[in-house]
Amino acid sequence: MQFERREAPFISPTANVGSIMRHVLYALIPAALAYVWYFGPGFIFNLIIAGVFCILGEAVMLHLRGKQIEATLADYSAVVTAVLLAFAMPALTPWWVTATAALFGIVVAKHLYGGLGYNLFNPAMAGYVMALIAFPMHMNLWTAPRMGDIDYQFMTFAETARFTFTGTLPDYLSFNAISRATPLDVVKAGLNNMRTFDELRAFPIMGDFGGRGWEWIGNFIAIGGVWLLLKKIIRWQIPFGVLAGILIPSGLMYFLVPGVNPSPGFHLFTGGTILCAFFIATDPVSAATSNKGRLFYGFGIGFLIYAIREWGSYADGVAFAVLLMNMAVPTIDYLTKPRIVGHGKNKAGEP
Repeated sequence: MQFERREAPFISPTANVGSIMRHVLYALIPAALAYVWYFGPGFIFNLIIAGVFCILGEAVMLHLRGKQIEATLADYSAVVTAVLLAFAMPALTPWWVTATAALFGIVVAKHLYGGLGYNLFNPAMAGYVMALIAFPMHMNLWTAPRMGDIDYQFMTFAETARFTFTGTLPDYLSFNAISRATPLDVVKAGLNNMRTFDELRAFPIMGDFGGRGWEWIGNFIAIGGVWLLLKKIIRWQIPFGVLAGILIPSGLMYFLVPGVNPSPGFHLFTGGTILCAFFIATDPVSAATSNKGRLFYGFGIGFLIYAIREWGSYADGVAFAVLLMNMAVPTIDYLTKPRIVGHGKNKAGEP
């Protein structure tokens, strides 16, 4: 009689990298549609360009490293990097800026550290920061939301495509007509000019809590994030830590000195706070691994976002906060290792 012999693992996993990444992409679809509705078709071009160069950079690096290209590309990690990068870039961004950011994120931040599972930094945020430093003028072309009472010249699909691929505008348009300061820029500049937060909230670009348009995008991102939590794709510790890290200090400062400090709702619904909490900081490779470590990691990101917005030179600071805490992950993991049963200390304090 011949017995069947099976090698470990004996139970097939219910999820793999590809399925996890697909769920992340599904969760971002409503927010992507809202982004296009409020800020124009530039998001579509950013997404296509980032996707092409992320996948191209991934394929070239896999070939150079002697890895299987088809099997690795099927994990969709490069596509997720492209989508997060598209959300971070302004709607009007020349193709070479987006392409450079995508290649830097994949080639330098990901594969030079060993590829998926070994990269220290979040590839999307590394690419965004590189573009922010290298192309500061192009990274400031933020458009106003599609709102009837905001004075803004909207560009058609063809006009947006022309600017994306050539960097030139139609003759009847100027950069002053198509770009506006973001709500974070408006508040930061206004507070520096001795204006109160209540005065700044009267600006047309401001909504009930944060920036108009951005509030709805944040709502859809939050819905997608909650769906990932329910599907157990991500764990609650990092989103909770990020939100607590930014809401606690902003709430205290707003309560103590409300006139010169933005409200917690403004910090929550403006910029990339919610996207960071549910989709960026929860990157399973560059984030902390233990439950306690995830809380410290998330709280550190949230607090750094608030500190950069409050006292730093940049209006948002999400990408810088994530990259700084990425560097702290090895130390966090070391200090928050769960105790192994049977390897604790005795009453004398000796192992």
